[in-house]
Amino acid sequence: MATLLQTHSRTKMNGNFRGSDVGQEVTVFGWVQAYRHHGGVMFIDLRDRTGFVQLRCETDRPIVHAIAMTVRPEWVIAARGTMISRGSNINSKIPTGEVEIEVHQLEILSEALTPPFEIKDGVNANEDLRLQYRYLDLRRPELNRNFALRSQITQMTRQYFTAHDFLELETPILTKSTPEGARDYLVPSRVHPGQFYALPQSPQQFKQLFMMAGMDRYMQICRCFRDEDLRADRQPEFTQLDLEMSFVSREQLWELLEGYAAQVWQQVLGVQVQLPIQRMSYQHAMDKYGCDKPDLRFDMPLFDATELLRGRTEFRPFVSAFEIRGMIKVLPIPDGSTFTRKDLDTLFPQEAAQHGAKGVAWARIGEDGSWSGTVAKSLSDELKAELAAAMKVGPGALLLWVADKPSTANAACARLRLVAGDRLGLLGKTNWAFLWVTDFPMFEYDDEEKRWVAMHHPFTSPRLDHMDKLDTDPGSVLAQAYDLVVNGIELGGGSIRIHNSEVQAKVFSLLGLSDEDIRSKFGFFVDALKYGTPPHGGIALGVDRMLMLLAGAESLRDVIAFPKTSRATCLMTESPSAVDDKQLRELGIALAKP
Repeated sequence: MATLLQTHSRTKMNGNFRGSDVGQEVTVFGWVQAYRHHGGVMFIDLRDRTGFVQLRCETDRPIVHAIAMTVRPEWVIAARGTMISRGSNINSKIPTGEVEIEVHQLEILSEALTPPFEIKDGVNANEDLRLQYRYLDLRRPELNRNFALRSQITQMTRQYFTAHDFLELETPILTKSTPEGARDYLVPSRVHPGQFYALPQSPQQFKQLFMMAGMDRYMQICRCFRDEDLRADRQPEFTQLDLEMSFVSREQLWELLEGYAAQVWQQVLGVQVQLPIQRMSYQHAMDKYGCDKPDLRFDMPLFDATELLRGRTEFRPFVSAFEIRGMIKVLPIPDGSTFTRKDLDTLFPQEAAQHGAKGVAWARIGEDGSWSGTVAKSLSDELKAELAAAMKVGPGALLLWVADKPSTANAACARLRLVAGDRLGLLGKTNWAFLWVTDFPMFEYDDEEKRWVAMHHPFTSPRLDHMDKLDTDPGSVLAQAYDLVVNGIELGGGSIRIHNSEVQAKVFSLLGLSDEDIRSKFGFFVDALKYGTPPHGGIALGVDRMLMLLAGAESLRDVIAFPKTSRATCLMTESPSAVDDKQLRELGIALAKP
């Protein structure tokens, strides 16, 4: 006997039926979301990725009713019948709530075991359990919507950049291990025992080679791999939108990216991005917000009190900071009445400690202008007045102080600012603050290795007006690098690249690479630079991070189909896993015996 699947095509996806379909003969397929027995009538909610529609199975069709009585959640069924109105019994909570299908034919296509958790949004199930049964977790409507959005963004991206004359090109997955800033994932070669490929951390050198090859404009939605410690917005394998352009200034590239971001946010969320996007130098971001990806959904800048306090206080934490050439950074909260003594003694110190701070001092300004708190007795009235005026605060303000080396003080205060903003309700998910952070330092000094390292990567071009400083003062050189930040999350980063072989050699030298190192790691690239390289620049945007923002998700794991845990494991496939000795021998690998 022929099945419905053989004789009829699906009329519509289940979530797309409306009142205009009443009277039609329809065929539907899907999973049983729920079933209810009411006065001889069996109701089934039939789900697919678009939503669900209600099936009505009556006793006057005994075969249909008998089959309906046997179904259970997550069974796969097919149904054919007439679309009818639910009359006054409308379910306004779902798009299909005004109609139901009066079933004439019902078939069971596949039975299911009882799922380990209920397939619904907001399910109260341990995340590890949901990742173990990820194929079931992906059935939940929330995740269905996330991946429909992912597909939509992918199509929009290709259309936008195709319209701007970009070529979609592919780069290798098996490539050479080169220093990119994180650990490589290595792949042993069977053909060349003892040698390894690396999975790409990004297609950086290849995208530049495309420019040297005259491709002019390149884009790719590509997979990247980094063996690094994980967190909510980081995975070992991720997707990025990779772009490179020849004969472009950073301002022209920004304009192109701003148009892309504006189109995505408008079409997906109906949000109009204010253009041009605000620009802020790295130094200004660090001075005012303590980090290079400030969340500008709210104000509340930080204040550097170091010089105002120097030599004018005996408060021991401040004196200790002066002794180590440190910094005294303050978070002024104009209205601190929300925060309790427990917050001051426990919450804020715990948050600051995550960034290495030894403690958080505090002061409140009373209605009469008097100061109280751990700092108050150590400051003169004159100094208090100067500080209040400089920070533009008055009665009711709460001041949080961190005294430590600059990197620690900045990071701790940046964290305190976010915690305070969250508690004050200033981080609304419907607010969008876009920012270009520009003019990053070209180098930063690694105290452990006693050498300069590239803040971005070694192919980033110095600012043209800073080229002469490469020989005299590398620490003051600013790069033509830029990051796109959205609501305090780094969405992507890029730079204008070095296109002159002599400048590239100078940068490699400053990074401590010998001629042998350069030839071994970058020989092909250095050679390519000598054959007529156009000025070029690019950027890479984190597709997963963008989707996390647009979907309102809490973690990258909600927008990556088969993600890893915080320990870089896949609970569903139980990987990574051991392989047998034969495979290892073929690869020339011998594991040490325990």
